[in-house]
Amino acid sequence: MSIRLAMLGDSISAGRGAARRTETAGARLAQRLRDDGYTVTTRVFAAPGARSDALAEQARRAAAWRPTVAVVVIGANDLIHRTHAGRAAHLLGDAVHLLRGAGSEVVVAPAPDLSALPDTPPGLVPVLRAASMLLRDSQVIAAHAAGAHVADRDHATARAFAADRTLFCSDRFHPSSAGYAVIADALHPAVADALAARGERTDHARTSARSGSRTASVG
Repeated sequence: MSIRLAMLGDSISAGRGAARRTETAGARLAQRLRDDGYTVTTRVFAAPGARSDALAEQARRAAAWRPTVAVVVIGANDLIHRTHAGRAAHLLGDAVHLLRGAGSEVVVAPAPDLSALPDTPPGLVPVLRAASMLLRDSQVIAAHAAGAHVADRDHATARAFAADRTLFCSDRFHPSSAGYAVIADALHPAVADALAARGERTDHARTSARSGSRTASVG
């Protein structure tokens, strides 16, 4: 099966910090999907530095491409610039609605835990963790309400990055190539579930159509 994979969001979705283009989150995720048997074409609509208010334009451009599945990674820059959690979540929900309206499955990777950054002063850890979790929880609610799947629900990536500093690149903020492998591993199950759900809906629609045709013929 051939699929189109769109990557939206910020520098993490764009792959900043990876040593090679083949080692970004999108490229690694595409390879995992190829291993699942899909033929994958990937396009990146994400932009470094993007906040949630950039998602509307990214989603419009992505929707015109008609992706099979769109992955949205957003939140770090909203935390840095102190975007209100409710507003950021609302903007995310709007973007998901737009993509769903274009026929795309959507997977959202909510805000990272910025308290896991290597240079975070100990005194700021509780504050950053609380702010990150507030935004993350708001995003999860908005994403589900808009019909998206949510990746990394158990915060496994935050624990991995906090425990292993080699998952950060030299700027000690963005992921390294190894870090993007962890992120791709967190994204893959949600993307696979989204594609499976899409397949089940398609099969059901085909079965219903055949059943309707047989009923009409009998009538």
